[in-house]
Amino acid sequence: MAIKRQTKHKLSRGTGIVFCALIYAILFLPIVIVVANSFNGNTEKPYLSWGGFSLRWYVHLFQNGPLLASFGNTMLLAITTTVLATALGTLGAVGLYRYKFPGRNLIDSLLYIPVVIPEIVMGISLLLVYVKVGVPRGMVGLIIAHVTFCVSFVIFNVRARLDGYDPSLEEASMDLGVNRLVTFFKVTLPMLAPGIAGGALLSFTLSIDDVVVSYFVYGQDLTFPLKVMQSIKGGVVPDVNALSTLILLGTVLVVVITQSGLIDKWRERRAAAKLSQERGR
Repeated sequence: MAIKRQTKHKLSRGTGIVFCALIYAILFLPIVIVVANSFNGNTEKPYLSWGGFSLRWYVHLFQNGPLLASFGNTMLLAITTTVLATALGTLGAVGLYRYKFPGRNLIDSLLYIPVVIPEIVMGISLLLVYVKVGVPRGMVGLIIAHVTFCVSFVIFNVRARLDGYDPSLEEASMDLGVNRLVTFFKVTLPMLAPGIAGGALLSFTLSIDDVVVSYFVYGQDLTFPLKVMQSIKGGVVPDVNALSTLILLGTVLVVVITQSGLIDKWRERRAAAKLSQERGR
């Protein structure tokens, strides 16, 4: 009986390992192929057969002005969207949490529309609004569109943080003579920082890789995802693989730095240095 149980346990464990390996292969194999093809020396379309190791596509990348310009547009759009959506979403979440006013429940319900609505419907709707109102298609239109669907995610993240917030901390601050504005920046914002940071990261991620909504309002300002989509018709050039690999490397570095505790250690050293300077005085 014990042998049968052990055999069943080993079989179950082996099945789990195979299943996990299959899932990870599906997730990461396309990324591995992109990275490998960025070092592919083949110069003939469709650039799929291996032509030896080469760095030529990284050199060629920095000579590809349109591709670099599209990546610059993407970063400008993502950063601007993140700043605006985070600011508006944080203020909106705090306002909806603190104050009761007519139409509050309606606004609360409407916030879910940008989250659940299909992107193609939102893109068409924004295009029709832009035509009626006279909003120019281009970077301004892209920023408005991206802020529109990103601000809801910020509000949801900040509100989740507000659910566990203790308002007595603000009351204690104001009892000590601090006005409401200083209390907001010194007490409220630090307490909401995890939710704000989560909403900002979501906004940046959603903005940087959006294709469907951007396609309807981009005008002449191509973003990197739109540039890649356009190049699919004639075959994706390896320059795209090289730039994608650099983006992946930058993302991995950010994750390593944030998860390794290097930032916390730097803050501790800075605080210790500041304390020693104050004692020296």
